[in-house]
Amino acid sequence: MFGIIVGTHGLFAEELLASCEMICGEQKNVRAVTLLPGEGPDDIVAKYEAAAKELDTTDGLLILNDLFGGSPYNAACRLVIAHEDYGIVTGVNLPMLIEMCSAQLMGGENSIQDLMAKAQESGKNGMQLFHASQVSDEEEEL
Repeated sequence: MFGIIVGTHGLFAEELLASCEMICGEQKNVRAVTLLPGEGPDDIVAKYEAAAKELDTTDGLLILNDLFGGSPYNAACRLVIAHEDYGIVTGVNLPMLIEMCSAQLMGGENSIQDLMAKAQESGKNGMQLFHASQVSDEEEEL
């Protein structure tokens, strides 16, 4: 099984995981890591290391970050550089997290690169647009 860490600025990671659990139920191999005001790079690296120790990372570790180049991302890079079976995907959103939690349950032979690509694709697919101009007059009359 691969582990998942959601690492973000502020409490976003905790709330994103709580929303995921509201939809999918308790997630046992997922952890939220937060960078809070007043904390620095070493603080978040230590949080990542502690979270990784709590997870089953037999098949790797996927870190889902909020922002490319931000402190949570940069700290995650410090872990990932030393582990061939760790990877990072930025732009975390709820559809991405749900898809990755589902992938955990289904198991299978996925490399960390395959999982990263699936996470990226589900994150993109979760973004949709809607505007009133898309509704035709016929649909409005129904």
